[in-house]
Amino acid sequence: MKVTAFVADDEPVARAGLRAMLSAFDWVQVIGEAADGVSAVTQIQALRPELVFLDVQMPGLLGTDVLRRLERPPFVIFTTAFSEHAVTAFELGAVDYLLKPFGPSRLAGAMERVRTALGEPAPADTFERLSGALAGGPISRLFVRVGGTLVPLPVERVSWFEASGDYVTAHTGTAKHLLHLSLSRLEARLDPRRFVRVHRTHIVNLDQVRAFRRDARGNLEAELMDGARVPVSRAKAQEIRSLGR
Repeated sequence: MKVTAFVADDEPVARAGLRAMLSAFDWVQVIGEAADGVSAVTQIQALRPELVFLDVQMPGLLGTDVLRRLERPPFVIFTTAFSEHAVTAFELGAVDYLLKPFGPSRLAGAMERVRTALGEPAPADTFERLSGALAGGPISRLFVRVGGTLVPLPVERVSWFEASGDYVTAHTGTAKHLLHLSLSRLEARLDPRRFVRVHRTHIVNLDQVRAFRRDARGNLEAELMDGARVPVSRAKAQEIRSLGR
C-alpha cells in the first residue's frame, strides 16, 4: 500500500508544483490539500494522512500551530520561504524543512529522510512500518540553537526537562536549551521507557538518575548524575517503583 500524503499551502501554484513532483514517487499518494491553517487541521484530523507537507505562513494558522493542534501528528515536512521557523519545526519533530524554491532533487532528499525515519528497506513495507511509527514512535534528537547555529541534540544526552511556562528547558549537565513547545507535547514524543514525567513540571531521563531519595521534609526527589535534584510527586512514586519489575 502507498503512503498517504496531504499538502497544505496557501499558494495554488505551489500546491500544484509539489503534487507534480510527488508523482515521481510511486509509493506516495496525495489524498488532499488545504489553502489555510484551519482547514488543514480539520482535514488532516479527518483524513489521517501518514505524511503532511506544511507551509508555514498560511491564513488562519501558522504551519507550526497546525502541527501543535494535531492529536496524532503524522510525519511532517515543512515547505516555506522563511528560514526563521526552522528551530520550532524541528523541535516539533519535523522530518525536514524545505526552503522555497526547491526542486525535485531537494525533495528527493527529504523523502529519503522519511524512508530513513521509517527504517524502511523496501517500498512494500512502507504502510506497515509507517503505521507503527505513527502509533507513538519516540524521537531520537531535538534541534537547539547554540549561538547563531542550529545543532542536533540527542535526547539521550538530556538529564531532565523542565516546564518553563509554555516552553520547556532541556538540561544537559551545565547547559540549558529552551524548546518552543509544551511539556505535554514533548512527553508524547519521548521514549516512555527512558523518560518519565515525575512531576507536573519535570521529566527525567532514568539513565541519568543516580538515585531517588527523600529530602529533609520526607518528599521524594530524583538525584541526577550532574548533581541536580528534581522533585517527584507522590502519585509517581509507585509508578517509578514498578519500572524495575
